[in-house]
Amino acid sequence: MYRSLSALGLLAVTAGCVHVPPAPVDLSARASVRVSGGLNLTAIRERAAALAPGAPHPDSGLDRLALFAAILEDDPRVVAARGAVEVARRDARLAHKAANPMLALSTDYSNDSSMPSSWLIGATADVQLDFGGRKSFRIRSADLGVVSAGYDLIETVWTERNTAARGLVDVMAGDRQKMLGDDLVMMLDRQLIAMQRRVDAGEMASLTLSPVRAARAAAARARDDAVARAAGGRATIAMVLGVPAAALDQVTLVWTDFADIPTAPAVTPEVVRTALVRRADVLQKMVAYDQAEAALRVEIAKQMPSVSLAPGFTWQGGLFNIPLGINLQSPSFDLNRSAIAAAEARRTAAGQAIETVLADAQGAIDSASRERLAAQAALARLEREELPQARIAADRADAQLRLGAIGRADWAAAKAADVSARLAAVDALTRLRVAQLALETALRRPLDGPETQISVRTDPALAGEIRK
Repeated sequence: MYRSLSALGLLAVTAGCVHVPPAPVDLSARASVRVSGGLNLTAIRERAAALAPGAPHPDSGLDRLALFAAILEDDPRVVAARGAVEVARRDARLAHKAANPMLALSTDYSNDSSMPSSWLIGATADVQLDFGGRKSFRIRSADLGVVSAGYDLIETVWTERNTAARGLVDVMAGDRQKMLGDDLVMMLDRQLIAMQRRVDAGEMASLTLSPVRAARAAAARARDDAVARAAGGRATIAMVLGVPAAALDQVTLVWTDFADIPTAPAVTPEVVRTALVRRADVLQKMVAYDQAEAALRVEIAKQMPSVSLAPGFTWQGGLFNIPLGINLQSPSFDLNRSAIAAAEARRTAAGQAIETVLADAQGAIDSASRERLAAQAALARLEREELPQARIAADRADAQLRLGAIGRADWAAAKAADVSARLAAVDALTRLRVAQLALETALRRPLDGPETQISVRTDPALAGEIRK
């Protein structure tokens, strides 16, 4: 009988087991997929259209909205952060489970002839009574872990979005600087040719060519740097999307209003306060504090003994006994005071971490706001003074050249100065765009462009990821 019951019990346990097949990682195969990976541009544009139905969408290529849509789906760091959220959810479900019962089987042989049977068979269970503060605060801590993982996902999305946007700024600025750099080098070459003719004619000393040659060499280096900047920006975007840089070689990157002055709100105390209470990194520290509080309550609850029931039975020759025991596990000899003190210190440290992240966030907002104002003022001054003056000088040089009032060398110098002013304007615009991105990152919200038209109502999955 005992063997039959054991066999049936083992069969029941085995039938209820979950079988998970092994999943070995083929690193070579994954590396091959990574190296040869590409982008599904059609799917990305469809995703972008779903995110912001009212936003304008380019007929081809990728704009800022499409890049954001690609980050949500293709960025391996975002995918990993989303997986961490699922892990936290599974852990939270596990925390709701009751404690595992223990079952002990025993047998005893006796040669006492007065007993009904020589064999005694028994079983004893140990069922932990999981209730009260220990369980409730353990569950709360696990649920807070899900919230913390969600905020980590939001921060990952923001980090990757900012990195991709910086790469797009480099592409836009690099392409413009390269085109203007070609014009500048061409004009300096014309100036050198004209001056060389005058040197050959004995009208001027050859040493006068040195500054122009130095300027030409600097312009050529700047042009090469612009080419490298654009290529580096594409490589950065490819890294964010988890594809090789070659996957973007034939993809047009679009930023239609890059040359426009971006809009930004006045950073008032109310704007700063709103940003501070909505930033995911600040909220994550708040969650960490709540977790520390829950851990402290668990340690306080451990001052009371834990209780478990120990029901059982014994069988001997047809006689049954059903004993019932209660087990008490007492707290430590210091009534758990040491563990409580340690948990209280961790809660205090978590509270101090909130002040630190608030100070860092406020400093980032103030710094980004001031830099943006400075960048906008510098661009405005350049557009108000340097660009018009250089343009007027270049137009006057064109007119004077047609009249024969100046030579080719002076004409080329005026045209080169105009190109240099336009290059300076690109630099100032790039500085403003970078400052705008820094302010968006500090405030944790887009300030201009198609991303401002994203509606989480159109995508329940996105709403769950970015809602605070």
